[in-house]
Parts: sequence; structure tokens; C-alpha cells
Amino acid sequence: MKKLVFIFVMLCLFSCGDYIDKPKNMIEPDAMAEIMADLAITDQAVAIYQNKNLEAGTRFVLKTHKVKSEDFIESFKYYVIKDKMKDIAENAQKIVLKKDPKADKYIKDKLKNTGNVPVLEK
Repeated sequence: MKKLVFIFVMLCLFSCGDYIDKPKNMIEPDAMAEIMADLAITDQAVAIYQNKNLEAGTRFVLKTHKVKSEDFIESFKYYVIKDKMKDIAENAQKIVLKKDPKADKYIKDKLKNTGNVPVLEK
């Protein structure tokens, strides 16, 4: 019985590992933040011009950064599972605010008036 418990404990210890392997062509966190910032800007452009194609904008952003869609998806999954996406998203937000200073003023005005972050409507 002791041998059976020992084997079970050893199996549990050695079976513990990562849920996901590191992708072969993983995108670095800084580059991932840049891509996500550009995707957010593209998404807002599509919200303004509603009859345009979001997929074409996404392809353009990935092509500009020389990233394959499969690599982006795998890297995104990896960062989400490893709980690193929050930091990347915060960096992407800083990049968006740096590229568009009016957005920063808009958010600060909304926070001052209502105390809530504005919700973007489509």
C-alpha cells in the first residue's frame, strides 16, 4: 500500500508542468503591445466607418509588423495562459494614448465628469 501511495505521489509531482508550450515564433511582449495598439486603433476606425472590413485592417496591421496570424494567435494564447496579457494590454493602452493625445484628454474629462471610463459605442 505504501508503494502505491508513493507511486501516486511521484506521478502527481512529475505530471505537473506548463499548460502550454512556448510557441516557436513567439512575439515579444513589446512587439505584442505595439500590434495590439494598432489593432485597437484599426478597430475604432472600423467603428467610425461601419461598412468597412475589419478583417482587411487586421491583415494590414499584422503585415505591417511582419507577423503571421498563426504566430499572433499562438503568442496571444500563451500570454493569456501565463497571465502576462494584463501588462501587455496596459502597455498597448499607453502606446495608443501616446499616438493619440486627444484620447487621453477625452478619457480624463470623462473620468472627471462621471468617474467612469467611457464606453465606446458602435
